[in-house]
Amino acid sequence: MPTFDDPPGDVLAEAAAAFGLLASPARLHIVWALAQGESDVTGLAERVGGALPAVSQHLTKLKLAGLVRSRREGRRQVYYVDDPGVVAVVRLMIGQLTERAAAPAPRNRRFGA
Repeated sequence: MPTFDDPPGDVLAEAAAAFGLLASPARLHIVWALAQGESDVTGLAERVGGALPAVSQHLTKLKLAGLVRSRREGRRQVYYVDDPGVVAVVRLMIGQLTERAAAPAPRNRRFGA
């Protein structure tokens, strides 16, 4: 079995902060949507079903944390996820939970069900 060194405290703190931001269903949905392709705030608000100001605030937090980036296209600000690692983690977690939700529930043998 391979052994791994423990990461430094500052790395753990940064990871915890990133996971903390993704603990919000709205922000996780935004990152999920951006993992599928870039979008402006109006498109994101429509896709995730959020109010424009709320989605904009979520994007600001995600941007400050370095999870999302943006660029200007004319008058629009276009958002995207520029970190393949973030995309992989979000897709893995959502994929695993989606599969688990679709699978038949295991029988509870303790109660003879």
